[in-house]
Amino acid sequence: QAHLVESGGGWVQPGGSLRLSCAASGIYFTAAPMAWYRQAPGTQRELVAAITHSEMTKYDDSVEGRFTISRDNSKIYLEMNDLRPEDTGVYYCNGWPRDYGVWGQGTRVTVSS
Repeated sequence: QAHLVESGGGWVQPGGSLRLSCAASGIYFTAAPMAWYRQAPGTQRELVAAITHSEMTKYDDSVEGRFTISRDNSKIYLEMNDLRPEDTGVYYCNGWPRDYGVWGQGTRVTVSS
C-alpha cells in the first residue's frame, strides 16, 4: 500500500517562497507519474503540478511560471515562488493521473500578510 508523507509547508507573506517535499513508499516510485494537489478551505482537491518518470511536467494555469515540480530517486518536490493568498491550502502528493487510493496528511501552506 502506498504511504505518502508531505512536509515543508508553513506561513509565508505574499511574494514569499516555500519548498515542499514528498516521500513515497509502497509504490514503484521511479516509474510512477506523481503530482501535487491542493485543497483550499471549502473547496475540492485540485491538481497543482504533475511530473512523469521521464520528468515531463504539467502545471495548472494558476501556478505556471511560479511553481516548479521536480523529483529524484525517492522524493518529489514543489518549489513555490511569488506565493499569493490564493495559494493557501493543504498540499498533498499522490499518483497522477490516478491517485493510489490513500492520502497522506498533507502539509499546510498559508499565505497572508
